[in-house]
Amino acid sequence: MYTINKIYQEKQEIKKSEFICTIHPVSNIDEINEILKDTRKKYYDATHNCYAYILGENGEIVKCSDDGEPSQTAGIVILDALRKNELTNVLAIVTRYFGGIKLGAGGLVRAYSSSTSLVLEKIEKLKIEKCIDLTMEFNYQNYNLIDRHIKEFKEKEKTFTDNIKITIVIPTSKVDSLISKLIEITKNDIIITKGAEESRVV
Repeated sequence: MYTINKIYQEKQEIKKSEFICTIHPVSNIDEINEILKDTRKKYYDATHNCYAYILGENGEIVKCSDDGEPSQTAGIVILDALRKNELTNVLAIVTRYFGGIKLGAGGLVRAYSSSTSLVLEKIEKLKIEKCIDLTMEFNYQNYNLIDRHIKEFKEKEKTFTDNIKITIVIPTSKVDSLISKLIEITKNDIIITKGAEESRVV
């Protein structure tokens, strides 16, 4: 699964109707409800504020709304676009200002789909992986050797006392091979501690 870490927005006009799609990173239902409330206030004069969201490690929490558009022409279309991009922890809102020309069911589906896709083409997708904190304690002589093997991973903490202690965030899938390599290059002169596994953006 993937997510985003900032808000993206794109606009387009279709047969005099304006469609504004905004995609937000979100972490819970309360945050989503607050964003929806703010959006309705900001675009108080819009004809519709249709939306869809996906939450959870595996995208297990979903909801969508047509907000007055004909059934199955807006919310589910936005949701489908998010799912195709394997996104989670996101809220997509498409605001419509009606331009006086009816689009018909097929036209609405295409309009909401293309408005959402327009934004999705611009987003930076961040991969979510199962990760752990890996803490290593070792002597100063081994620092350069170890640093070469861990610099691709995000460093969380580093302390210099009698020994060097470094904590990195590493995808679970890469833990065993890194530990084997560190034991090998230090001739087992290293203390390694694994933290709990959790899903994180990498």
